[in-house]
Amino acid sequence: MNINATLAASLHRQEIAPPDGWEATFRQMVLFDLAADMELGFFLSYYRNFAIPSIAATLNANAEIQQRPMKRSYDTAIVIYELIACGLDSDRGQHMVELLNRVHRSVPGSKDDFLYVLLTLLVVPIRWIQKYAWRQPAVAELAAASRFFTELGARMNIPGMPGTYAEAEAFFDHYEASHVAPSAEGQLLMDVTVQVFQDRLPKVLRPLAKRLISTMLDDDRLTDALGLPQAGRITRAALKTGLTVRNAITRRRPLKTKPHFIPGDAGSSLYPGGYSLDQIGPANVPHSPVPSGNELP
Repeated sequence: MNINATLAASLHRQEIAPPDGWEATFRQMVLFDLAADMELGFFLSYYRNFAIPSIAATLNANAEIQQRPMKRSYDTAIVIYELIACGLDSDRGQHMVELLNRVHRSVPGSKDDFLYVLLTLLVVPIRWIQKYAWRQPAVAELAAASRFFTELGARMNIPGMPGTYAEAEAFFDHYEASHVAPSAEGQLLMDVTVQVFQDRLPKVLRPLAKRLISTMLDDDRLTDALGLPQAGRITRAALKTGLTVRNAITRRRPLKTKPHFIPGDAGSSLYPGGYSLDQIGPANVPHSPVPSGNELP
């Protein structure tokens, strides 16, 4: 097999994707072509919120993360993957949007705080892909990802959503420059949530969880704010080498045919037999009637 065959096939399909097919383009990116890197990017975006003192204070006061760190982490991922896999206007997608709106209805915060939290899910994974993935994101993928979160923001009544990825990056960088800072609440949330990452690691690497997170964040300002150890040259070199080898292997393999996420399916220690939508979200937030079916569009 030609070493670039899978790369060429993936890029060509996504580069010629029509603008009005943005949901399908983003779905292909997240569930197939760049699935592993998008998942890791979503994971890192979750931690990033703890470096904003006002957001950390709100999350700490809610106490959901401290009481159920594993459930909060997995449920956050499930919500975003349900929206991507099923579509924003599908029955399951609408159920997830309604859940998000109910969860955030009484949450304090400025419009910029809410906008930042949403844009971490766009900017952080894209930047990880640009730096470490087996191929660069196509222009059409950047547009599709931006449109997805613009549409989600509209359904969540978040004003001021950027119209392009470049605008999203500009807001993201300006917000972090003004707001990232250490806080006791942020460091507590980081300490509590590290166990979620540790559970995904081989046992021999679990003591290094915090240093690995620092290495992946690759931002001294963030690691200081979160109370994490500074990443060293050895761990940075190990990460780069490991991803280089992984990428070389990935390029030689056929493109994925099974999606990275199947709605309602098993796949985690938290929901080993699968899950229903009424299991997702905080226990004290009521659910609307749950739609049936878990088919991909």
